[in-house]
Amino acid sequence: MHKDIGEIITEKRKELGLSQGELAQRLGHEGIDITNQAVSKWENGSTLPNARQFLALCRALDIDDIGGTFFGGNEGGILAGLNAAGRKKVTDYIQLLHDSGKYEIIPEQPVVRLRSLPLYTLAVSAGTGQFLDGEDYEMTEVGPEVDDSANFGVRVAGDSMEPRFHDGQTVWVSQQHSLMTGEIGIFLYDGNAYLKQLVAGDNVLALHSLNPAYDDIPISPELPLRVLGKVIA
Repeated sequence: MHKDIGEIITEKRKELGLSQGELAQRLGHEGIDITNQAVSKWENGSTLPNARQFLALCRALDIDDIGGTFFGGNEGGILAGLNAAGRKKVTDYIQLLHDSGKYEIIPEQPVVRLRSLPLYTLAVSAGTGQFLDGEDYEMTEVGPEVDDSANFGVRVAGDSMEPRFHDGQTVWVSQQHSLMTGEIGIFLYDGNAYLKQLVAGDNVLALHSLNPAYDDIPISPELPLRVLGKVIA
């Protein structure tokens, strides 16, 4: 004769040395907010756990063989017909498979979203200035390491923006037509393209090099300064 669910819950709880309150706490760790009074009602048969509560209860009581535990050895899927010793051998073998490390589930790797951005092959000058315009670029695939606001990339030439930017480094740029003072961007001035910091003071606008070995480039009101974009950190 099969034991009812309440009797089995009581038996398994006592085998683990748990009080009804402690079992309720374990269920709380499984995401089931339940009181010890509710556990008591399950055990005396006044109420039954719902499906979600039942599965959490099996985990809390370390019940792996659900069919065999609640319905007997002749039921329970692939373990049907096995006695207690046979079921123990199955669980022992499962543990051996886990211990071998050969059969563990490999977590799915997140899908990396790639996109193509133009990378200008004619380097922006961080020194003397080189022209950057037109269509002299190659399309380059980038991943999440490049901010979504980037529209294009350029390769740095020279050392005037050391120590932050290095010769040969690729920097990514958000295309925009204006910058605040202190921001670093790509500028087109007097036919040359520059990677510089925009600075202003005493009615003077200039392109500033981070490397103190280089002088600022003052912007003449007679020559247009074109902002190509803001360098993204």
